[in-house]
Amino acid sequence: MPHPPRQDEKHPITAGLIALVSVTLAVGLVLGVVTLVGSHVLGIGSDGNGSSSADQTLYLPTPTPTPTPSDPLVTLAPQQSGTALPTDEPTPSESPTATTSAAKQITLSAGETSVSPMQQIDLSGVYPGGEGAILQVQRKLDGTWQDFLSVDAAVSGGQFSTYVQTGQLGVQKFRVRDTTSGLVSNVVSVTVG
Repeated sequence: MPHPPRQDEKHPITAGLIALVSVTLAVGLVLGVVTLVGSHVLGIGSDGNGSSSADQTLYLPTPTPTPTPSDPLVTLAPQQSGTALPTDEPTPSESPTATTSAAKQITLSAGETSVSPMQQIDLSGVYPGGEGAILQVQRKLDGTWQDFLSVDAAVSGGQFSTYVQTGQLGVQKFRVRDTTSGLVSNVVSVTVG
């Protein structure tokens, strides 16, 4: 003879839902504590001094008007169209002016002296007084300096870095040029092949 159901037994679906909600809350609580402790240990969201990144601000210097010279900043030497200068010496329009101080020189260095074709060539350097400048990477091809695709580097803290890749075999010569002032760096050579 079957036993009649007792009044103190719970419905199995309700008991299952309560257990599921309880486990979900417990797992969520544990994951929250682990995330909080992990971010504190790794220093995420703070600068190491106990202050968060929300306390930091961006400093922008006060803009000052630039002088408007009456003469052109660059004067091109007359030459025939399509004629290339075969020497490694900079042309008068490429060389720094006499008023350029030693603090405004761009110094470039290559991380590698010899690479395989299409291997990364790290280019870095310093540009004191060039904060915020955009430097265009140039390569010497057939005796003329040409922009290397659209590879450039921004100067931050007086330093810059970028990289290039080329399949052109042989000794490749690179430099960077300030896109605003026209000032150029020293030349670095990398052997590809």
